[in-house]
Amino acid sequence: AGRIENCQVGVFLAYRSAKGHALIDRQLYLPQAWTDDRDRCRQAGIPDEVGFATKVEMARTMLARAFAAGITPGWVTMDEAYGQSKSLRVWMEEHDQAHVVATRRNDDVVTTRMGFTRVDKLIAALPGRAWSRISAGPGAHGPREYWWARIPIRVFWRPGRGHWLLARRNISTGELAYYVCYGPRRTRLMDLARIAGTRWAVEECFQQAKGQAGLDEYQVRDWRAWYAHITLSMAAHAWLVVAKTLTAKGETAPAAAY
Repeated sequence: AGRIENCQVGVFLAYRSAKGHALIDRQLYLPQAWTDDRDRCRQAGIPDEVGFATKVEMARTMLARAFAAGITPGWVTMDEAYGQSKSLRVWMEEHDQAHVVATRRNDDVVTTRMGFTRVDKLIAALPGRAWSRISAGPGAHGPREYWWARIPIRVFWRPGRGHWLLARRNISTGELAYYVCYGPRRTRLMDLARIAGTRWAVEECFQQAKGQAGLDEYQVRDWRAWYAHITLSMAAHAWLVVAKTLTAKGETAPAAAY
């Protein structure tokens, strides 16, 4: 906003499938200036056991909750704010969780020659024939087509697994975006491009939940109220997604009860 604003910042987890997508978890971000002031926290109803956590730590916590609940996604995607975290990428590898995560241009990765190189320099060295024009999925104005390229990274791969640096180049502007990838060794470039494109599902969830379930229509000032409103809006949005899917199949939508 270009100035200090009165707001709440949340970290969200969305689940996407061929049948639809919805938000499945949320966590309120608290700046350290808040968590260091326990009196201020108590006035807002924040439990004493809630301490400071970075947004990356929150993302890891929510993924761990999803895994513990039996949710086994084929792939995880996230934007640069989270994807640039090496610790989060390593954590997902330790859980053998395939992922395509955005990262910043000056991030460095281990190359197949056991050295560290910036991602933009690795991609800049690729020949023109390395790029393929691929759709990242349907958009509001047709297929979202970009130029895509990838290069293997890392020296030691687990059996059946692979590591790649993926790049996306805008057809009109030439603007580049970068992704660090881990997944099945036989994953194709077109698969990585499609998976990178699915990250927009979380943006669509926000748009739909705000427009249809009042996700942003609140004026809360305490911990419990934020979680109550956000959780109810998420549940309402999820119900609408299920109802839409069932209706399209000619089935009756389930009754809503909260």
